[in-house]
Amino acid sequence: MALSSGLESKLVQLWSARHLPSASDPLTSRNLVRALMCLELILNAVNLNFVTFSDFFDSHQLKGNIFSIFIIAIAAAEASIGLAIVSSIYRNRKSTRINQSNLLNK
Repeated sequence: MALSSGLESKLVQLWSARHLPSASDPLTSRNLVRALMCLELILNAVNLNFVTFSDFFDSHQLKGNIFSIFIIAIAAAEASIGLAIVSSIYRNRKSTRINQSNLLNK
């Protein structure tokens, strides 16, 4: 199946959107808030992929769009829980650095 030129340009844009967070990978980030932001960027790049492929390959059905809405809801819950954990760690440890907060010590 040959890809149309519109899809190819969209895929290049989506590839670049997916690789923006990899410049500051959440696994190597030393700040908890930065790691959460990287995870949100990755989820948004996945949403863009779902919407683009749903539009190009099956434009009559909205499966990709609906799945993206579910991912946005899950990402909102993840962000709220993550920020609550970060604020509690900051309140107890006075730092949001990952390498300074080993919760298994205490």
